Amino acid sequence: MKSLTAEQPDSAQVPELIAAAEQSLPVQANALARARAFAEPFIAGETLDTGENTLAHADAVADILKSMGGSEAMQAASYLVYASTHLNKPQEVIAKAFGENYAALASETTKLVKVQEQTRSAEDAGHRLDDARAQTETVRKMLLAFSRDLRVVMLRLASRLQTLRFHAARKGVAPPSVAREALNVFAPLANRLGIWQVKWEMEDLAFRFLEPETYKKVAGLLDEKRVEREGYVEQLRTTLEAQLRNQGIHAQVHGRPKHIYSIVKKMRGKSVDFDHVFDIRALRVIVPDVKDCYAALSWVHDQFDSIASEFDDYIARPKANGYQSLHTVVRDEAGKPIEIQIRTQAMHDHAEHGVAAHWAYKEAGSKGYAGVAASGEYDAKIAVLRQLLAWERDLAGSGEGLFDDRIYVLTPDAAIVELPQGATPVDFAYSVHTSLGHRCRGAKVDGAMVPLNTPLQNGQTVEVTTVKEGGPSRDWLNAELGFLASHRAKAKVRAWFNEQVKHETVARGRELVEKLLQREGRTAMKLEDLASQLGFKSADDLFAVVGKDEFSLRNIEMLLRPPEAPLPQDEFLLKKPRAAEKTPKGGVLVVGLDSLMTQLAKCCKPAPPDAIGGFVTRGKGVSIHRSDCSNFRELAARSVERVIEVEWGKPKTEGAAVYPVDVSVEAADRQGLLRDISEVFAKEKMNVIGVQTQSVKGTAWMTFTVEIADSARLNKVLSVVADVQGVRSARRR
Repeated sequence: MKSLTAEQPDSAQVPELIAAAEQSLPVQANALARARAFAEPFIAGETLDTGENTLAHADAVADILKSMGGSEAMQAASYLVYASTHLNKPQEVIAKAFGENYAALASETTKLVKVQEQTRSAEDAGHRLDDARAQTETVRKMLLAFSRDLRVVMLRLASRLQTLRFHAARKGVAPPSVAREALNVFAPLANRLGIWQVKWEMEDLAFRFLEPETYKKVAGLLDEKRVEREGYVEQLRTTLEAQLRNQGIHAQVHGRPKHIYSIVKKMRGKSVDFDHVFDIRALRVIVPDVKDCYAALSWVHDQFDSIASEFDDYIARPKANGYQSLHTVVRDEAGKPIEIQIRTQAMHDHAEHGVAAHWAYKEAGSKGYAGVAASGEYDAKIAVLRQLLAWERDLAGSGEGLFDDRIYVLTPDAAIVELPQGATPVDFAYSVHTSLGHRCRGAKVDGAMVPLNTPLQNGQTVEVTTVKEGGPSRDWLNAELGFLASHRAKAKVRAWFNEQVKHETVARGRELVEKLLQREGRTAMKLEDLASQLGFKSADDLFAVVGKDEFSLRNIEMLLRPPEAPLPQDEFLLKKPRAAEKTPKGGVLVVGLDSLMTQLAKCCKPAPPDAIGGFVTRGKGVSIHRSDCSNFRELAARSVERVIEVEWGKPKTEGAAVYPVDVSVEAADRQGLLRDISEVFAKEKMNVIGVQTQSVKGTAWMTFTVEIADSARLNKVLSVVADVQGVRSARRR
């Protein structure tokens, strides 16, 4: 392997990461040339906000992607992103010309660019974004965009690097918002993904624009003794490599490039001046396996004086992102500090390529590196997404992340799902799909079964188990049990139960309407036509109000049997009242008349001492209704001249007259329910002459027809019925 001097750029690339990110891009002949030709008419004469020609920018982005190992397909996408803003229907046009994957990439990237432009505009208008927390919304949308399409990461990093290069090349100054976003957001992202060549260059360029005086000062200090330092490091590298080989340790030793921003960070972090930054002179030792790491460390400490406080064993205690290496600082014969890093080739590639190492080193076994498995493409994508989540936490400067009110978890297919803090597997299921939430019955978090009310944590992989059919539990709406944290999920559960109640009510109403049509011999009548004639939009709307007892079946009877025309005035003559009123048949006294036939209306079934009214019908005498009967009010409103005053008469024998009334009971269905309610009527000496029952999804609807002499006593009996186990309501119809 070719050695590096201290000032040479690291040539490590991340082809595995790029390849994994662009797997969904279809291979097309001459894709790069076709994409450039497609975009050129739109963007050749256009200028970006930075002043750079758009086509020149796209060309440069494509070159950067190529240097990072991106294929022609990835490079082609850079042109389509900028062309899409000029199309009325970009996804349709690009999909037709290049395919759906290219269209989706252009769309996701364009959305993200607009979000970032809005954020920078706010800062340029005076709303400073001095820390990463102020960019929460931008980072959140970046995170979700990256999770949907990992190619967006590469395009945005390459584009931002080119913008910084453009300002540097024309010796201008980049807008502070652009430089600050590069330093606070994009460079940490490149660091997390291990794209070091982008990270270091972006940091140095952004720092140059933000703190030009400090940058020039440190750059000058590095240049003062560059030749001497490079010669010294090269001599030391050659000697160390040869002596380790003599000890039987097959090591490759390289000089490490130094970057101005990293030097300044160490100077500030440790409050030291330039001369005391230990890794101005630095070497990296690559050995075959872990035992060679410690053997090489032992030899180095034997040959040089080590600085104990500067030793770190990241092999035994890996960093959170999986980084492993031995770090030590020693002094040479002249007392000059030298930083030496010792690692295996696998550790080095993981450090250089970040998450790409999960693709490159599948042979690491089931445990992988730092406990992160890399058993296949799925694990590789999970590794990338978890690094994105870790990047979000890095920006906050703590383990909690930028979004205290949100968490991000992964689906079994390695997609990021955004949830509120405290969300559970049930919340997760509803966020994926409403049906999945309704049918959720169990959950695994990171492969282990957990209760459904377990609070989820950032970065966990969640998988739910379901049943083919079913619905949510009412327990999920109990806040004390902690099954749901999402307002959206709670609303979906409530909607499901409301729909079930509506379904039961509609079923009950349908049954009542269909029975009426059977009695009237009109079963051939279409239910939708019936509903329309009654003024309802649909048959279900009619069934719903009938099922809730808000619409009397008498209205349907009247539609099926229209009332006859009013009697001519001369067909009945009211007689003068006699001195002594008589009680006509049926126990009803018709005021002013004593010979008219009377009948009790079936729609409301009046009984003493109900307030009543009479309505003169043709051929059937006077129909007696309860005064609060909706049918009676409708009849009276249409034909007020046919309303006649009536009142209850006194029966000849005390208790001889009884009247049939209907009682409606709603209850939770159970065995023995009908028997228990019937026993109440029997104990209260009320004769039951008819019973209708139906059960819908555990709810029983019952109608009892009982004979009573006094409706006032019925209310007392109904209060006893209401106390029967499971009864929810008992009332007179």
